[in-house]
Amino acid sequence: MKLIIRIGLLSLLLVQSAWSQDTFSIVAVDPATGEVGSAGATCVEGIGSLGGVILLSGIIPGRGGINAQAYICVNPHINLDNGVARLSEGNTPQEVIDWLVANDACFSQNFNPEYRQYGVAALNAMGEPEVAAFTGQNADDWKGHLLGANYAIQGNILLGPEVLEGMEAGFLNTEGTLAERLMAAMQGANIPGADARCLDAGTSSTSAFLRVFKPDDDPDNPWLELNVAEAPAGVEPIDSLQALFDAWLLTSDEEVTDTYEFSVFPNPTQSVVEVFISGAEQEALSIAWYNTAGQQLGQLPVQAGRNTVRLPEQAGVYWICLHSPQGQVLTQEKVMVR
Repeated sequence: MKLIIRIGLLSLLLVQSAWSQDTFSIVAVDPATGEVGSAGATCVEGIGSLGGVILLSGIIPGRGGINAQAYICVNPHINLDNGVARLSEGNTPQEVIDWLVANDACFSQNFNPEYRQYGVAALNAMGEPEVAAFTGQNADDWKGHLLGANYAIQGNILLGPEVLEGMEAGFLNTEGTLAERLMAAMQGANIPGADARCLDAGTSSTSAFLRVFKPDDDPDNPWLELNVAEAPAGVEPIDSLQALFDAWLLTSDEEVTDTYEFSVFPNPTQSVVEVFISGAEQEALSIAWYNTAGQQLGQLPVQAGRNTVRLPEQAGVYWICLHSPQGQVLTQEKVMVR
């Protein structure tokens, strides 16, 4: 069954139930490394059943990315898919948006592009960044977008322009990798009601993601992908995203992760996994496991060889992290429970 989602005022029209959310996001490229990344958040109860707000993002490694939000169609996300296709054919970001506006393919709101919102960032044939954005006049207020040399930031049903301005300040005022700057942009929007519909809950949103592709990455296997599909009530998803990011950042140094052999099997699993560790004979290490909201679910001391961990039986994605005696995350594995 095809579903209609409004990211801005989210509606599952075909199943005759109404959800509402807002979306704020950023898509950016790094001309020095060729990396392409995006991040975003939204507020809606039940968004986790669709995999989270990460559904708004489409990226072509080494080329560019597009975020498509406001009223959208999913299964497929037809306008996003069309935009990615145009980008892969060599269109500039502005040409991609111009084509999408002229050829709207989503039947939500009668194929009217004025209900859509797009941000596109890409590297041209010379490796130079190009950006463009579009905010339809019928997307819900507060709405708008900001463009910089290598980024596009956009949002709708926001508390106000300060949400996008905070994201821009975080991105511009942070030194480091594209991933670190995207995370800082998300923290720039970490205020209650950034998504106006989450104001009463005291959070910015309910779902958040961050992903970065290196030029040679497989489109289905990014270098970095963190996804808080849906945080529990009252839990700030950007804080959960930060916790996942901090853990990942500690393991992104190959000199640290190569010290140990760390594997988890079976994966996927029904709940019980065996964690194999070598190179840890003389150290008091421990492992801890977390859900996608960054909540620790358990911890135990480990030794070299096999260690048994019982994950929750609830289907979903979990993280198992190996900790040093000082609590540093040395490496981690993502595990799917079915």
